[in-house]
Amino acid sequence: MPNPTQAFVRNYLLSKMPPEDFAILQPHLHAVPFTKDMLVEENDAPFEHIFFPSTGVTSIMAITQAGDRVEAGLFGREGMSGMPILLGADRSPLKTIIQVPGEGYRMDVSALRDAIEQSPPLHAHLLKFCQAMAAQTAFTTLANVTHPVEVRLARWLLMVHDRTDGDDVNLTHEYMAVMLAVRRPSVTTALHILEGNHFIKATRGIVTMRDRGGLEDFSDGSYGRPEAEYNRLIGAFFKRRASPGTAMT
Repeated sequence: MPNPTQAFVRNYLLSKMPPEDFAILQPHLHAVPFTKDMLVEENDAPFEHIFFPSTGVTSIMAITQAGDRVEAGLFGREGMSGMPILLGADRSPLKTIIQVPGEGYRMDVSALRDAIEQSPPLHAHLLKFCQAMAAQTAFTTLANVTHPVEVRLARWLLMVHDRTDGDDVNLTHEYMAVMLAVRRPSVTTALHILEGNHFIKATRGIVTMRDRGGLEDFSDGSYGRPEAEYNRLIGAFFKRRASPGTAMT
């Protein structure tokens, strides 16, 4: 569907904006598949397109000159790529790829620039996502400094689960190790701990969520605050608990 109607679009940023602002973007939204490891944004290169996921998960990664990588943030159908464009920049030192395949919409950067110039309320709406992502990045840093690998993995699995359909996610040990910036054996040990608590079931290349609430409790407060910030700013996308013991509506 090259020009989606707002009533049926699955990207939450698009569905929650005022109809008059969606109408500005609609002619420029083109349906595209998101394949695993597809390059969304190359680091230090001018952006050409903006992507609004409908399904799948996208990873924003920081990469050293030696090629070491760590995930700095992730988003799915609650968000969009190209946040630097909203902030007046044309590129980023970070690299963005598709982590879990899916589909969504693509538009030219020039069309987005014209749209936010035409509608300040549209620009303000999209900037709220930048604030939510800043909160996510801050809490990722906090989790990396204060929590052991198994708690960090619990948080990361919760975040991926939020953005996928169903309870099965295709994730290899190697990929999880890259995202958490740890060695593969550390991921294997952490998965065994989470399995031992009956939170998940891990088979070759697939992680199945078994006890979502237990995994949230185990995350020890590292999950929930950025999700609550997104809900406050944009709408109730994250409908599970904002933090352990607190109901989300």
